[in-house]
Amino acid sequence: MKKISKKRLEKYWKLLDKVEEAFGKKINKIERQMSKELEIKDLGFFWCDGEIVGVGNESRTTKLIHRY
Repeated sequence: MKKISKKRLEKYWKLLDKVEEAFGKKINKIERQMSKELEIKDLGFFWCDGEIVGVGNESRTTKLIHRY
């Protein structure tokens, strides 16, 4: 079995970076749309342990609404 090294993984990290960036942009777009349509300033998704668990806003003027 060949050794795994940072050098051999470099192209995969770069691919992952691109996917994460695209994902982040899509999430931000949804948050902006949600905030605008619901007329609540800085509304966004709340993350815990790598997953979205609810919706709230940064200024904490609205109660956190849990996903499930």
